[in-house]
Amino acid sequence: MAIHKILGDKSVFLIFILSGFFIGNTLVAEFVGGKIFSLEKLFGIAPFDWKIFGVSGLGFNLTAGAILWPLVFIMTDIINEYFGPKTVRVLSFLAIGIVFYSFIMVYAAIALPPNEWWQSQSGLTDDSAMSIPDMSLAFNKVMGQGLWIIIGSMVAFLVGQFLDVTVFNKIKAMTGDKYVWLRATGSTLISQLIDSFVVLIIAFYIGADWELTRVLAIGVVNYIYKGSMPILLTPLIYLSHFLIDRFLGHEQASSMRFAALNG
Repeated sequence: MAIHKILGDKSVFLIFILSGFFIGNTLVAEFVGGKIFSLEKLFGIAPFDWKIFGVSGLGFNLTAGAILWPLVFIMTDIINEYFGPKTVRVLSFLAIGIVFYSFIMVYAAIALPPNEWWQSQSGLTDDSAMSIPDMSLAFNKVMGQGLWIIIGSMVAFLVGQFLDVTVFNKIKAMTGDKYVWLRATGSTLISQLIDSFVVLIIAFYIGADWELTRVLAIGVVNYIYKGSMPILLTPLIYLSHFLIDRFLGHEQASSMRFAALNG
């Protein structure tokens, strides 16, 4: 069957688009996660100086991946709403597989011997601020995330995904098609709570011997951010439902939501 005939089915076309963005966001979130940014500096406000569990100097210093993870979990809820938990599980494992494959390829690239001209590019510019004495070292540092960080992130992702799906469906079974905000936001709030701590405990408490109090304190700060985002993005959830229902048509959209809940 020709690809245009397959994609002629609106539900198939929709899952193609949602799957692409779901996996793409997951992959990008992993690769940009190595950069730490200041949320306070981004909005031009004074840094917070919180003290949690005896750990002082805490503020919103987050990984760049934190920008994308709330979107990933919102897309989880949308896919779950129309295609059911089995589809979410398949996509979650597929995303994990692609992420691990990508990191294997990145580490293979790191192991390649660098070309001398490329490695010493500092002489190609007169701007000292743009000079990079060792391109190979810079590439390795930026791309080569630690193994424990990768493991922690992927375990947290899987645990968060399955918890999100479970809570989402429990709420939907009790409320039906009503209260979209409750099942979407509620499931994300609970899954992000677990995600915020699992990744830090594996990556830094187990993998780097950080003090548990510091890990938990940073987890609290991360969850304040991750817990706020689903609430702020609630209008986006309703907009997504409106656009999808309009694209599919009310009858097909309702049929898919019913099948997703009872399938």
